[in-house]
Amino acid sequence: MASNGEDAYILVVDDEGAIRYSISKTLQRVGYQVQTASSGEEALDMMQQQDYDVVLTDIRMPGLSGVELLAKIKERAPDAVVILLTGYANLESAIESLRLGAHDYLTKPSSSQSIRDSVAQGLERARNLKSRRVLLRTIQENVEALAGEAANEAAGTAQHASETSPSSTPVVTPVTTMTIGPLTIFPGRYQISVGDQPIDLTPTEFDLLLYLAAHRGRVVPCSELVREVRGYTLEEHEAREVIRPHVSNLRRKLKSSGQNPNIIVNVRGIGYRLSEPS
Repeated sequence: MASNGEDAYILVVDDEGAIRYSISKTLQRVGYQVQTASSGEEALDMMQQQDYDVVLTDIRMPGLSGVELLAKIKERAPDAVVILLTGYANLESAIESLRLGAHDYLTKPSSSQSIRDSVAQGLERARNLKSRRVLLRTIQENVEALAGEAANEAAGTAQHASETSPSSTPVVTPVTTMTIGPLTIFPGRYQISVGDQPIDLTPTEFDLLLYLAAHRGRVVPCSELVREVRGYTLEEHEAREVIRPHVSNLRRKLKSSGQNPNIIVNVRGIGYRLSEPS
């Protein structure tokens, strides 16, 4: 992820050429590398060839709308920073944008300073998310190293036991996993399983489940979940709208595997807690 303006790549998507030109110049003046697309379809094609740190897109465009483009971007890159621009602002569209993972929601025409501020904050958020991923990966590597040491020790114990008592029960080599009730969690793979059935999760769903697991025994407010899992700050009522679809997707995936989806409990007006089955 970019660490300064000269290293940051920005994609501006709008069907109006004058707006594309204006926003591009606004961002180029502070050192960003800016490219433009005149439609959502063109933007997706460009994103197959180039990674962008931030995508600014109009909401109302012929063909693929900005909200539809946002959803497709999040399918491919859940941590991508997307800023939506619209000349028809309303609360419902703003909440929907945040729910789908937009970083910000700006009305047109926005001042040059507002656009630059939003992009700078988006880049900072992306850096924070990357730092969290690196930290999580380091923790997982340490856990795997400790598990390896435990496996070697267990193997040595098994060899000694077989030499002294050939009829003794073999020692099973430990596997680096975590368990929550009937769920087996595979750190680093964004995957859980119920029995032999694997369940693939998005990074956000996986981190959300792990955070709730790490804070079993208490109700976690939605604003805390957004801050710790997604890396930015929202008021509680806004955070609730952002977290709700991720919880719904988690519950749907658990239900499809035959697991009780109510392992994630909604405590009305407060947040969510993990209800670990016996």
